[in-house]
Amino acid sequence: MAESKKRKKDGREVSDDTEIHSWTEGIPLSPRWWAPAFVTLLLLGLVWLMVYYISSGAYPIPNISWWNMVIGLGIMMVGFLMTLKWR
Repeated sequence: MAESKKRKKDGREVSDDTEIHSWTEGIPLSPRWWAPAFVTLLLLGLVWLMVYYISSGAYPIPNISWWNMVIGLGIMMVGFLMTLKWR
């Protein structure tokens, strides 16, 4: 089988990942509890809305009707906003 031609080097060496890591050096990493916290908030908001729909508005907090949806969506929104700050 024929061997492929070797490419000529132009004398330039590429260092490993220096271009990628150079712009991320000053950004601090998130604490270890950040990811579990926002996942928990997203799931808690989802469960809150599921309980509200399954119980036809009787639970999780009775007598506030559609405000249960606002609370559930608010919890989920806080979790989503936390995902934007995760590093």
